[in-house]
Amino acid sequence: MWKRIDHQHKIKAGDGPQAGQFKELGAAREPAVPHPLELSEFQSFPVFEDISHHIKEVGAQLVKKVNAIFQLDITKDGKIILQWTIDLKNGSGDMYPGSARLPADTVFTIPEPVFMELVLGKMNPQKAFLAGKFKDLLESHPRMGLF
Repeated sequence: MWKRIDHQHKIKAGDGPQAGQFKELGAAREPAVPHPLELSEFQSFPVFEDISHHIKEVGAQLVKKVNAIFQLDITKDGKIILQWTIDLKNGSGDMYPGSARLPADTVFTIPEPVFMELVLGKMNPQKAFLAGKFKDLLESHPRMGLF
């Protein structure tokens, strides 16, 4: 991708950029989150839809109780394939694909199969965390801590 670094106010027919008038910016980066139409391809997508509907119903109550923003980085083969943010700190709560718009109190990095086992009740979250099945980056939040 190129960006013009000088500006000509008057351009005449036949005028073109001179050598050195463009600066290379580098390749465009791939977004960490797939296009929304592709989200349904992931096994965890219906779970996030259910969570989102629940937040729409009782989000204001959850905000009063939880007062935190969580970012979930869902991985496959060590690479983030999905990011979801659950905001239970602002307004009546919100959930959206992508990284947190405001600083997250906790960022969980979870392989998708582990996430599915957790939500299906096949794996104990505390034991899974202590066994290193997923990790969190805990920001300073007075009401939160390790298990």
